[in-house]
Amino acid sequence: MSTAVDMPRFVRAQQVEALPPPNLARGPVAWVRENLFSGPFNTLLTLVVFYLLYISVPPLAKFLVIDAVWSGSDRAACRADMGGSETGACWAFIWEKLNYFTYGSYTVSERWRVDIFFALLAVGVGWLLWLKAPRRDLGAVYFFWLFPVASYILLTGGNADFSGGFWLGFLIFGALLIAVFALMAAILKTSLRPALIVGGGIVGFIGITLALMDMDFGLQHVPTSLWGGVLVTLLVATVGIVFSLPFGILLALGRRSKLPIVRMASVIFIEFVRGVPLITVLIMANTMLPLFLPGDITVDRLLRPLIGTALFSSAYMAEVVRGGLQAMPKGQYEGAMSLGLNYPQMMILIILPQALRIVIPGIVNTFIGLFKDTSLVAIVGIFDVVKTIEASRIDPNWAAPTIGLTGYAFAALFYFIFCFGMSRYSLGVERRLAAGQKR
Repeated sequence: MSTAVDMPRFVRAQQVEALPPPNLARGPVAWVRENLFSGPFNTLLTLVVFYLLYISVPPLAKFLVIDAVWSGSDRAACRADMGGSETGACWAFIWEKLNYFTYGSYTVSERWRVDIFFALLAVGVGWLLWLKAPRRDLGAVYFFWLFPVASYILLTGGNADFSGGFWLGFLIFGALLIAVFALMAAILKTSLRPALIVGGGIVGFIGITLALMDMDFGLQHVPTSLWGGVLVTLLVATVGIVFSLPFGILLALGRRSKLPIVRMASVIFIEFVRGVPLITVLIMANTMLPLFLPGDITVDRLLRPLIGTALFSSAYMAEVVRGGLQAMPKGQYEGAMSLGLNYPQMMILIILPQALRIVIPGIVNTFIGLFKDTSLVAIVGIFDVVKTIEASRIDPNWAAPTIGLTGYAFAALFYFIFCFGMSRYSLGVERRLAAGQKR
């Protein structure tokens, strides 16, 4: 007896011809249709943006390029002619004042030292940011130690002339720092010898640095009151960026610490600094900081805003890093502890690399905001790029209607180049670090 086997209903009995490929699957037309005109609302937004570009880009191009004045020696080149036609941007004014915008009132015969500073800064930044650069560990030593010391000697002339009282105070500070490391080792119940080695190494490192700064290299002394322009802007931004990340990490770890004193001190500092504007911090650093020091000790007028900017940016960086630490799964901590790692090893090798990768956009956003906020140092009398432009506007030899707009356009272009560069580099780092996360 045989049983007939029916054809399964989900299997086609006849072959079906393949459908043609969809139209506009690739190419610029498909991209425009998918991203700009994918729906009624998106189409409306696209038309609005096109209209805004239509009414803004042509006048800007006409003012900045087409009708611009590119050469001239005084205001006559940038004023409207007798026929009444208006001129565009006065780039001749920028070329004439470019040295002042770059160096401020820095001694003319010594400006080669500023050029060397710019070159050393470019080498350090390129060495650290170029992923295929050789010996990036040496690049970190160069950027975080050799470069600051060399920059101080170049820009000021060296010969800090520390008195005997200063060195006595440094010895007392070093003894207290080593005692703090020993106390932390006792609280954490760890070995005392590594703590003493680390504390002694830090004190020795600072002592060698100060000794180099105190040496006389035969360079002419240039006071910071003569510094200005791009030099001050890059200096303030570099100091703020370099110090904000490590201090922000320490503050974030301190805020999550199980030690009540450390946690309370970190919380008070972060909330106090984040609760006031940067202008207030700069004014307090400029006027209040000298009041906490002995009468015979003065703080340089440029060093005060540098300290204020570094502390302010560190508080914001601490909250960014803390967000990355809180986003880490609990299993990462448990896995690190199961390997027998202690707390410092767990943080340095396992937790912090992943947490910092998560918050790269927030870190770069803080850096960009800090770079733009360097213009606020003008409040305390420091001549940054914007302040030098404002001081040049009132020059009677360049009294023309378009001088102010041209100066601010130059400042906008300067800030845009640096901020856009930081943004694009961060996107590249994000893509590289996220390669292993793609599925």
